[in-house]
Amino acid sequence: MKNIYTAALFLLIINLFNAQNTTAITLFDKKLNPFLNVRDFSVSEDGNEAFFTIQSPNQEVSQIASIKKDKNSWSEPELLPFNNAYSYMEPFLADNGTRLYFASDRPLDKTKTEKKDFDIWYVERKNINSEWSEPVNMGKPVNSDMNEFFPSLSNNKNLYFTMESPAGMGKDDIYFSKWENNTYSEPKILDENINSSGYEFNAFVSKKENFILFTKYNEKGGQGSGDLYMSKKGADGKWQKAENLGTPVNTKWMEYCPFYDEKEQVLYFTSRRNNLSPKKFKNISDFQQYTTEGENGLSKIYKVPFTIQ
Repeated sequence: MKNIYTAALFLLIINLFNAQNTTAITLFDKKLNPFLNVRDFSVSEDGNEAFFTIQSPNQEVSQIASIKKDKNSWSEPELLPFNNAYSYMEPFLADNGTRLYFASDRPLDKTKTEKKDFDIWYVERKNINSEWSEPVNMGKPVNSDMNEFFPSLSNNKNLYFTMESPAGMGKDDIYFSKWENNTYSEPKILDENINSSGYEFNAFVSKKENFILFTKYNEKGGQGSGDLYMSKKGADGKWQKAENLGTPVNTKWMEYCPFYDEKEQVLYFTSRRNNLSPKKFKNISDFQQYTTEGENGLSKIYKVPFTIQ
């Protein structure tokens, strides 16, 4: 009975949110407008530092950047010092801001130049004013000879991530590794309430590990392309059937890379939504502003007030 009540409450929350006006959804900040493709998001618990990925139009170049808040306004973005000629993406800040996880195809050996498959890495610092360490590969059993992406950790250090494996249910599936005895267990695939024969990826797990947000691609009954879904953990400790967040968060365009600020109750996500239409422009500046600062079909980070109970 408790599981039925929880599921009903979950659907009620989603239905109430669906009734909201789309104006509740806004771009994260104008400081990110100059970037052609910007995605992924992780913010510190005090809300004064944020991390994200910037990419070239076709994603050949991918780097991690950060911004800091000063007197309620965000600083100019800066590249993190460990970026180099390889791809870096999907930052996740943990351990009170002292450890940053991410995905990269950089080689394990510094003396090598050939990139490898994507692994999960991390950098560390003593405090917010300290420099980041050199990247550390998480190693086995988390990483393998296949691609691992989008790390997310609960407060108990359990790790959720995307892996491409022929042994999975689909091409991309969501796995987790349990932190026990100061080490990570062998990754386990989440069951059919989360994964399917299609694509599931970009899972964000809550601090208490009681809900996850993630993307399903071209799922039947969805809005189209990639949609954000949520699953809550039942009293039996199992993940319940994931539910589509619906509109206005999801559109016929791609929505992915969710991050939920539990303190402020704000949902951040990446979207390729497009609201451009032909019009007459006053001048070149008017054209540039219209085509770059709004919903233009390129990856941008959005935010919306969102309550999860």
